Amino acid sequence: MFSALNASASKDQTVPRHVAIVMDGNGRWAKRRFMPRGMGHKAGVDALVTVVQAAADRGIGFLTVFAFSSENWKRPEEEVSGLMSLLIVALSKHLTKLRTDGVQIRVVGDLAGVSPKVRQALLDACEATAHNERLVLTVAFNYGGRWDVLQACRRIVADGLSPDRIDEATMSRYMAMSYAPDPDLFIRTGGEVRLSNFLLWQSAYAELVFTDCLWPDFDGRELDKALETFRRRERRFGDVGQDDEPPASGLAVNTPGN
Repeated sequence: MFSALNASASKDQTVPRHVAIVMDGNGRWAKRRFMPRGMGHKAGVDALVTVVQAAADRGIGFLTVFAFSSENWKRPEEEVSGLMSLLIVALSKHLTKLRTDGVQIRVVGDLAGVSPKVRQALLDACEATAHNERLVLTVAFNYGGRWDVLQACRRIVADGLSPDRIDEATMSRYMAMSYAPDPDLFIRTGGEVRLSNFLLWQSAYAELVFTDCLWPDFDGRELDKALETFRRRERRFGDVGQDDEPPASGLAVNTPGN
């Protein structure tokens, strides 16, 4: 699976193989329209379906989205309950189309910490799309980057590996997303400029793009803006690059949310 998708996506080096997105701004989108926060989350689901299709059409092989962090349990109980219900409804509504469009769904996170009903809905979606190869959509649910590192360390210890056998490649094999290449492009919507504990290990050399666009307004056009920024970057991976000056493009794509 990895090699086939990787080979397909790597034909054009200007297209990232793996895009990770922090989908931020649903609540503010709703507030600006004098709507309940739940309506913002619902609009956010519709935006995700649009972006998944746009990513597949552009030859991106892996798309990973931060759906629910391990810190989101701190939100009001009513909002958390609504998010869980929305997830189940969204999977029921969109799963058939995603499966038909060749999208493979995967989930990373501590599923032991979610309700059996939600956990089963996520696992059923993974099973129903397991043979698809056009795009791997990873849903990070009850996920945190520090949790990911900890669970990898615990599994390494449980497997009895000696310290001299542990290197970066070994660590990567024990991370939750060992099936995917590291993100090439990391996008955060909503105007905040931080990683928020998302894919900390995997995003070490990702190109970071921060946009003011609120997530429900993010679409194929906004994705193209981020991809254009990615194309202008010189990826150095610690080297000095073609010249010894930092790129002028900076980190952010500042597009106003509506």
